[in-house]
Amino acid sequence: MSACEKLLLLYTGGTIGMQQSADGLAPASGFEARVRAQQAQAGDLHLPNWCFRELLPPIDSANMSQSNWLAMVAAIRTGIEQDGCDGVLVLQGTDTLAYSAAALSFLLLGLPVPVVLTGAMLPAGAEGSDAWANLFGAMQALHQGTAQGVQVYFNGALMHGARVSKLQSDAFDAFTVLPRQRVAERATQLPDAINYRVQRQPVNIAVLPFYPGIQASHVSALLNSGVQALLLECYGSGTGPSDNAELLATLKAAHERGVVLAAISQCPQGHVEFGVYAAGSQLRNAGLISAGGMTREAALGKLFCLLGAGLPPAEVEHWFALDLCGERAE
Repeated sequence: MSACEKLLLLYTGGTIGMQQSADGLAPASGFEARVRAQQAQAGDLHLPNWCFRELLPPIDSANMSQSNWLAMVAAIRTGIEQDGCDGVLVLQGTDTLAYSAAALSFLLLGLPVPVVLTGAMLPAGAEGSDAWANLFGAMQALHQGTAQGVQVYFNGALMHGARVSKLQSDAFDAFTVLPRQRVAERATQLPDAINYRVQRQPVNIAVLPFYPGIQASHVSALLNSGVQALLLECYGSGTGPSDNAELLATLKAAHERGVVLAAISQCPQGHVEFGVYAAGSQLRNAGLISAGGMTREAALGKLFCLLGAGLPPAEVEHWFALDLCGERAE
């Protein structure tokens, strides 16, 4: 771990910089001046030197998309390769912060500097806001030295970017890393095809939970919409309606034509282990691959990284099953 001396502060929008509008809180530009004014007012915070970049237009993170992630990657590369930054702090809204942290964890594989994401539950300047504590706390953590890879800083804690989830909507400790079983072989060497320098393309990925009463026609309609991958949120340790032959046949046919099918557990502290129940084995036989104890955010981000790099389905399944950055193994 090395101390960050020149930091890229990348602002994407979110509650942290929002201001009141006629319709309520809305993303606002001009956040750099507010940060510098607050830093000057706070006195000696022992922060690194920093430069500011803003992705325009600033967005409410509820509007986050794959194109926004790709824009973040491009801005981060510019900050490091052209501006000489040795650390990155991304500011965004909290609704999809865990999704962005997971996506960047895989999109930035091999990046030689640390990246931290933070935001706020209340706008900067609001009474009792956590904005400045999160922002300056993250900057101080980077200045003191953090490990390479992507992390989230929130409420005084650093958390693994590919393991964190938002569990509360109105508390300062909204983010946490839940204990989930993460046993998988670690990739000994990452292929050049998924290095952070590789240009990614948007891909069509869908997420669908199993629920009592789900029909084969529901799944078929989604699979026939052009999706390249379907992330199924299964029950418990990776089970589903195994007595529905039509549904299983629909999944198998999609897999045979090249759709990547992955399974996560709906349980906040669960993990997929297909062989425990016959119902799970049926899903595995239909072509599903296990995400183990990965979160929804991590599994989605990983599929985007692999498919967006243009890897064929068999290679996507191979690398999805391995631990790439600590998302599947302690």
